Amino acid sequence: MLALALLISDQYLPGLPLQPKQLPEAVVTLGDSTLSGEGGGHYVAGTNGEHDNWCHRSPAAPINQLRLPPTVTRINLACSGAQAEMVGANPPPGSAEGSQSKRLAELAQQYRITDVIVQIGANDDPGFSAVVNQCVEAWVRQAPDGCAGPLRTEWPQRVERMKPKVLAALQDIRAAMDSAGYTPSSYSLVVQSYASPVGPAIHPELQGLSGCPFLTTDLEWIRDTGVPQLAAGLRDVARQVDARFLDLSRAGVGHEACTGNPRTAEGEWFTRLTVDWQSLKDERRAPHAMQESFHANAAGYAQFGRCLGEFLATEEPKAVCLADEHGNLRAVPEHIAAMQAHP
Repeated sequence: MLALALLISDQYLPGLPLQPKQLPEAVVTLGDSTLSGEGGGHYVAGTNGEHDNWCHRSPAAPINQLRLPPTVTRINLACSGAQAEMVGANPPPGSAEGSQSKRLAELAQQYRITDVIVQIGANDDPGFSAVVNQCVEAWVRQAPDGCAGPLRTEWPQRVERMKPKVLAALQDIRAAMDSAGYTPSSYSLVVQSYASPVGPAIHPELQGLSGCPFLTTDLEWIRDTGVPQLAAGLRDVARQVDARFLDLSRAGVGHEACTGNPRTAEGEWFTRLTVDWQSLKDERRAPHAMQESFHANAAGYAQFGRCLGEFLATEEPKAVCLADEHGNLRAVPEHIAAMQAHP
């Protein structure tokens, strides 16, 4: 009778982790700035430079925008500036918080984790923040080829070098969940790509140090080539670990930095070039005085969270965040998005 009861139980509860089923449910985010909430402000104590921890976790982060039952715990392990190694099981010495996947393994014993969302890779070989700085320098020098000239060849190679590092981190996440008794079918592993913070439709009066110091050709390359190629690389890695994939490469179109109201920035989902002048007075904080620049703002995170939440509520393996007729991001199944792009 006991064996029969267990068989029936397994039929009704397929793929559940081998742990007490009364554990409270939780959703966890891991990765870098786009999930930590960099640019959202009001950072959680301990992540705003204390003990050299600059993870910048914000209440505006996407996980806090999800529509979840009040009984579900939201856990944000993402850290601004994180590279794939910090998500993996063996981060480099000196990491502010250690391994994100090891912390996930601990949490998986305390909670019934239903969804693990990961966004990582831009800070590895692509060096997206460094690229943005290069593009600003190209604007200052008015370089004929801009920053995009050399990147047209280099960028795809950087994305290829990034892929095995992200793959290793995702495999460590799978291993962390395995170690807590989870099967791959008992939770959803989601990989997100990145949205472009800038685009060519900026206001001319803001195309400088007042907001977005980029050459128009570089703005076009970042939005139309660099970010989509990065998304394609992450899509490939997600496939290799049988993870779901949410493409944000077109999520910010029409709402990039410097495209909204020139005075109030209304309508923009990304922060313009921003300097924390108070931090410049502190030698320890000065290197981080512009850390928020060209990251999403609270309005952007609300939209990213809307799209992510809609995706989590489906069983679609791949989707694209696209604006609907009201301007809100929706999770459009990838095959439908492809038909809309190429009717």
